[in-house]
Amino acid sequence: MILARRLVHLYAGLALFGVSAALQVRADLGLSAWDVFHQGVSRLSGLSMGVVVIIASVAVLLLWIPLRERPGLGTLSNVVLVGLGIDVTLRLVPTLQSMGVRIPLLLGAVVLNGLATALYISARFGPGPRDGLMTGLRRRTGRSTRLVRTGIEVTVLLLGFLLGGSIGVGTLLYALAIGPLIQFFQRWCALPEPPEKPVVAPARAD
Repeated sequence: MILARRLVHLYAGLALFGVSAALQVRADLGLSAWDVFHQGVSRLSGLSMGVVVIIASVAVLLLWIPLRERPGLGTLSNVVLVGLGIDVTLRLVPTLQSMGVRIPLLLGAVVLNGLATALYISARFGPGPRDGLMTGLRRRTGRSTRLVRTGIEVTVLLLGFLLGGSIGVGTLLYALAIGPLIQFFQRWCALPEPPEKPVVAPARAD
């Protein structure tokens, strides 16, 4: 029963993550650092943003090899499903012009992303490719999580901006709000920990 709930959280979280990222694109007020990069590559290459997300995820996953990180079911599912969710949602949601619609859409997208991330984390099926890169670099370099994450985010943000990705108030809002939102939703998405296996003492040969 717990396994079934974990799978629901995993795939619901991944689907909602893709939807939330696409809605933030449609709001057109600035994206998260990684999505600035994805959008920039998409505009330069002509590939859809979802395809770029999948390719970038595979490339990041290859960087796990020298870092000796091990992917889980959630990691491999993340590689494909987030990109598909982005492309499907972008096809269904048209480009918007009214700021009266785009601002609430941005706010809703960021909140939805926080919920999606909390669902994904609660499933405990392994980190996403980008989070695994962060934890692997932190372990291998001995630097703090904050320093490593900031370094990665700033790097992809600058690259994405140079490639034509969208930076704006949404970028700042996402950076400031996503941590507290994930923490808030984790309280509602928490699943019971699996029961510990009893330790059986070895039989004594008297």
